[in-house]
Amino acid sequence: MNTLTTLAYDGPAPWILLFPLIWAAVAVAAVTLLRRTVWRGRRGPWQARGAAYGEQSPIGILGRRFASGEIDEDEYWRRLSVLDEQFGPAAKGRAS
Repeated sequence: MNTLTTLAYDGPAPWILLFPLIWAAVAVAAVTLLRRTVWRGRRGPWQARGAAYGEQSPIGILGRRFASGEIDEDEYWRRLSVLDEQFGPAAKGRAS
């Protein structure tokens, strides 16, 4: 009788070892994604880069006004240079 049960069930197949490898790969991918985005204080690539370039920011409003034709190109570049000094990426490094 023991012979029949031993032959019928040999235990788990070797492919069962793939499950821990798959979970390890998922964990490594999650940690890598978190290190590149959230843990460094940055946002993900699907989100806005900074508050200065959002929809309600002064630079965003200026861009919409230029796109709708309210202001011409010269006025756009003149105002953008002033706004970029205050809200641009270079302004973050300065102490206000």
